[in-house]
Order: sequence, then structure tokens, then C-alpha cells
Amino acid sequence: MLNNKSILITGGTGSLGKELTKTILENWPNVRRLVIYSRDEQKQFQMAQEFPEHKYPAIRYFIGDVRDLERLKRAFTDIDYVIHAAAMKHVHIAEYNPDECVKTNIGGAENVIKACLSSNVSRVVALSTDKACAPINLYGATKLTSDKLFIAANNIRGKQDIKFSVVRYGNVMGSNGSVIPFFMNKKSEGVLPITDPNMTRFNISLKGGVEMVLHALDEAWGGELYVPKIPSYKITDVAEAIGPNCKQEIVGIRPGEKIHEEMITASDSFTTYDLGKYYVILPQVTNWNLEDYVKEFKAEKVPVGFSYNSGENEEWETVQTLRSLIKEHLYPDFEA
Repeated sequence: MLNNKSILITGGTGSLGKELTKTILENWPNVRRLVIYSRDEQKQFQMAQEFPEHKYPAIRYFIGDVRDLERLKRAFTDIDYVIHAAAMKHVHIAEYNPDECVKTNIGGAENVIKACLSSNVSRVVALSTDKACAPINLYGATKLTSDKLFIAANNIRGKQDIKFSVVRYGNVMGSNGSVIPFFMNKKSEGVLPITDPNMTRFNISLKGGVEMVLHALDEAWGGELYVPKIPSYKITDVAEAIGPNCKQEIVGIRPGEKIHEEMITASDSFTTYDLGKYYVILPQVTNWNLEDYVKEFKAEKVPVGFSYNSGENEEWETVQTLRSLIKEHLYPDFEA
């Protein structure tokens, strides 16, 4: 699928960007070019130690900000596929610095779209978040706007052979700033801060996130918003899995946080289909025949009023499964 293709990842030095890089280099050794585009020179320097250019001749490191349209246009020269992972993502930081969040998450999305349309890019996958669904914080609102921009971009592509799609998922296990590394660092203090004992979150591994991006690159017709079927966990179970002897101290939720996350609302149900491994929210007006799409992917319409919520999920991680996942995916020497 990716052999002889040129791929660019914005925010490529982040957790998912690095996992995508590893997966692409392992599975498509004949990839023509893999460009890591980000604004953090230190992270690029560190990533280049793990994926050096002399060992991986296809890889390129490109310093740039998604706020800079001209820099994006330069970076997108001769690129086939773009994966847009750059974002400001910390909820409380976005609440305190709203203008910066808007510039990166909305202005940056607009710039990526413009740069793609002015080049020969043929596939674009933008990363979303569960916080973009019925948002109550600025981060979620900016990512919902970004989702809408990428989906609507299919309406302005004209005769260009380019498809824009979006993938939305929950907390990526072990990603930068997420709860598991945070609790692992706090464990030695004997106290784990719990925002709310009823809090739940969706859970997906880095590998699962990568698989979803690659699925969208390969399968999307343009305009889809993919949602994975993944388990939820209780924040108290994560704390018990990591520090069974630690005190759980209730500290209250931070500005902009939800008790439960949602990825599909009841209002979305009218255009949501079950694809088996994933749900897909389709645009109300498509550039292709809906009946053909349903037939091609054996898509089944979800019931009207269907919603997908981390607190009402049918699949749950337990303390034991969480420990196994932590050991398998994050910390091989982990012992509770």
C-alpha cells in the first residue's frame, strides 16, 4: 500500500507519529519518502537517534509549524499521503491559552488543507479525539471544527484526485501526557490523584491507533469520520492496577474535563454506519453513491438514537487486563 509512496506526518515526533514511523518502515521497506514534520527541534533530534537517516534512507526531518502555510506548501512538494497529527492537545493548557489553541488546531487545519489542495497530495487523514464529540472544552471545540474542515474539504477539491477523511478515538495508552505514565511517575509518592472516582475513558493502544490511520488511508472514499470499537476503563481501576498500595486522593476535575467521554452522539446516529471493526459517521451529503458504499463495505445503519459513550460501553478493561496491557505495550518490567 505504501511502497513507492511519499508520506508526510505533521506532528510526526509525537507518540502516534513515532509509532506510525516504526510501522511504516517495518512493513513498507520500499516507501519512497517519509517526512517527519514538526516544530520541536529537540524532539526531532531525539527521534533521529532512533530512526537515523543513514539507516532509513527514506526518512526526512523537516522543521516547520502548521501555522506557516508557505512552509507547509514547501514540505508537501511531491508528497502522496498526508497524516495530520499536529495539535495542541492538553485540555487545561488550551483553556488558559485559547488563542494559541485556535491558531494551531483550527488555523493549522486550514493551512494543511490549503497546502494539500495546492500540491499533488491524494490522501489526507486527520486525527481527531473523543473530546471533539459534544465538546465542553476549547480543545474539543477546536478539534470538532478541524474535523468539519477536513470533511468539508472534499467539497472544494474540484476534479483533483484527493480524499480527506478523519479518525476519532479515545485516550491512547501511554501517549505523552496521558494518565498511565502520570500515575507511574506518581506511584513512588504513595498517593495517586483522582479527579473524580466515577470518571471513565475510552482506551486504545498506539498500535490500534496506527491501524486505524492506515485503514483510512487505504479504504476511505472521502468524507468519512471513523470511530473504533474499543473498551473503556474506570480511572480508579487504572490507579488500582498501577499502585494497589497507593492512597487514591480525590482532587476534583480540571477545567473543561468530562466525567465520561463520547465518540458518537444520538444526533450523529442518522448518518452513522457499523462497518464491523469500526463505526463510520458519514457526511450528510456525499460526493459518491451511498448505496454503492453500503454494498462495498457491508455497512449496517445504526439505530436512530444510538450513541457511543465511555460510561455506557459494553466492553471494559479490568484491573488485571490493564496490568497486562501496561506490561505488554508500555513497561515490560512493570510489577504492581
